Amino acid sequence: MSGLVLKLSPKERVLVNGAVIENGNRRSRLSIMTPNAHILRLRDAIHPYEANTPVKRTCYALQLVLSGDSNPEEVELNLLRSVEELSQVLTDSDSRKLLTMTTQAILEGRHYQGLKALRTLLPREERLLASCRA
Repeated sequence: MSGLVLKLSPKERVLVNGAVIENGNRRSRLSIMTPNAHILRLRDAIHPYEANTPVKRTCYALQLVLSGDSNPEEVELNLLRSVEELSQVLTDSDSRKLLTMTTQAILEGRHYQGLKALRTLLPREERLLASCRA
């Protein structure tokens, strides 16, 4: 079992099963061996008021699962619907690949990997929204 590997910068904070843990003064690497542990890098966290776009809202919903604030079984269907809605708009092959990875991760209970794949779409969404405003 390989587990999840977190590479932390000095003083970086991470939420592990509801506890905030801060790294020391040097870079470090942690291996999380417990399956289904709730892990969230706080530098990646989206605040509720920032969840104002479709991708950000879906990321936020996944984040709530990782923080332990949402039950994965209760929100799985809504998460999958959100990803499906995104796939109807983000139709390029790269976006489709990332959305497929997100869907697979959600179905397998690998929410951190799902969030990681989905966050990759944030810059693309920002560019799309900026071009619509122009």
